[in-house]
Amino acid sequence: MARNSFAAMHCSIARTLAVAGEWWTPLILRDVFLGLRKFDDLTENLGISRNLLTERLTHLVKAGVLERVRYQDRPPRFEYHLTEAGRELVPALMTLMAWGDKWVTPPGGPPAELVHDTCGNHFTPTITCSECGGKVTATTVTPLAGPGAAEGPGTRLLTLGRQAPPDPDPEK
Repeated sequence: MARNSFAAMHCSIARTLAVAGEWWTPLILRDVFLGLRKFDDLTENLGISRNLLTERLTHLVKAGVLERVRYQDRPPRFEYHLTEAGRELVPALMTLMAWGDKWVTPPGGPPAELVHDTCGNHFTPTITCSECGGKVTATTVTPLAGPGAAEGPGTRLLTLGRQAPPDPDPEK
């Protein structure tokens, strides 16, 4: 069953998924962030087929999330490194990890912990307001139409001037 592309939607989430939402892609990005940069290392760690990994890496390089860096001339061999756009996806991956640690923790506990290099403390990623620093949750944000909202899939609700209905069980 073929999937639809979200790249043409007027929705930042949909367009992000068109780049980084394919099956295996978040795990590839995780592994590159963790230091696995060679094709064979990625294949072995993920248990992914070589053809599928090639397809995903090609897509991520074309999308500007990864770059190929030659590390050997004969035969030519490349490593994959996060670009600036790729490094800016890492906090989103950490947020997914924090959700997983809370709601679907593997037996034995979280498989990884994060340490903030600046202060040296272990931490759980949270989303905060860029203006006041307050914690951002589903119940502390009101989505409004932005300048790129357009009538069509992905932003139709926003262009009609409506807000999402309130959560019937908001956090306290």
